[in-house]
Amino acid sequence: MLWSAIFQLCVLLSVVNAGEDYYKLLGISKKATNKEIKKAYRQKSLEFHPDKNKAEGASDKFAEINHAYESLMNEEKRSIYDRSGEEGLKQHEAREAGGGGGGGFDPFSEFFGFGGGGRQRREQEQTTPNVDIPLELTLEQMYSGAIFEVTYIRQVLCMKWEMCMKTNQACQGPGISVKRQQIAPGFVQQVQVRDERCVARGKMWLSNCSECKNGQTESEKIELTIDAFKGIRDGEAITFEDVADEKPGYKAGDLNFVMVEKQHPEYHREGDHLYKTMTIPLVDALTGFSLPLKQLDGEEFTVTIDDIISCDETLRIPGKGMPRRTGRGFGDLFMTFEVDFPEAISPEQKKKLREIFADTESGGSGNSEL
Repeated sequence: MLWSAIFQLCVLLSVVNAGEDYYKLLGISKKATNKEIKKAYRQKSLEFHPDKNKAEGASDKFAEINHAYESLMNEEKRSIYDRSGEEGLKQHEAREAGGGGGGGFDPFSEFFGFGGGGRQRREQEQTTPNVDIPLELTLEQMYSGAIFEVTYIRQVLCMKWEMCMKTNQACQGPGISVKRQQIAPGFVQQVQVRDERCVARGKMWLSNCSECKNGQTESEKIELTIDAFKGIRDGEAITFEDVADEKPGYKAGDLNFVMVEKQHPEYHREGDHLYKTMTIPLVDALTGFSLPLKQLDGEEFTVTIDDIISCDETLRIPGKGMPRRTGRGFGDLFMTFEVDFPEAISPEQKKKLREIFADTESGGSGNSEL
């Protein structure tokens, strides 16, 4: 009897400890409502999402968070987990898998619209407007890449907003109500009208609700990391899905940071290529020159020209443009030269120039290679 009691106590303790793991992982109590679980999952998934958190172990943590959320949002699984812990839940899931059931809960379809059913729901759901925020970048930042830590303030649903709804069969969906009007004896017409009090089919917002004293939504601060990768282009957007304002009956839209390229004093960009115009003196155009240049990351290189440069001639320098967005190589630099002619030359200089060019033409006419 004693050993049996000890064994039962050990089982009970293991169940309790196992039951606490998922709740601690999401940072919630065992009495948390579905709304509180969703909010905690949203915050944790944003924090550990592999696209935004490159730290070692972040992807594993993200997977654990998703599994915890999936289990706790399913009433049956949550009940099994609370009674029998993770091991009991694994046995239950194994039995389900053996039975061939395919109706598992998918947190990605709930939050990100992945999967077949998720895509269908996403198409049917109304969303709040997307938010586009311009983010100015220098050409140097676009060349080398840049990371920004920003605080964004948005509106999220009141924690207990579901308790502030009352039944109203006239509501056909968010912001839509049906009004019945008699147009003739025995004939009744149904007309759809806008009614912002409607938050879902058959549900209307209860004004002056004590559970949401400040209204349907409240402010929330979230910390975001914007990773502008090397080679990012003007007009390109970095998107945080489902991070726009929330509203009852609506799915949150996306938050987009749209890149805006600042004008550069020396270069202008087209795709992966850079373009630069330089003015050179006539003597350099005729005799050649070496030109020291700097790339946008500060690295120096030298361009040496031995040939004669014509006015408005363009020289292509391979591999000295912008990083390609694929991460493989660079675009090219195209340099256009404008020749600066002297305003005046003396008679003596004219005479010497004629002699020089006369000798050049004479020598050139006898050169078989030309």
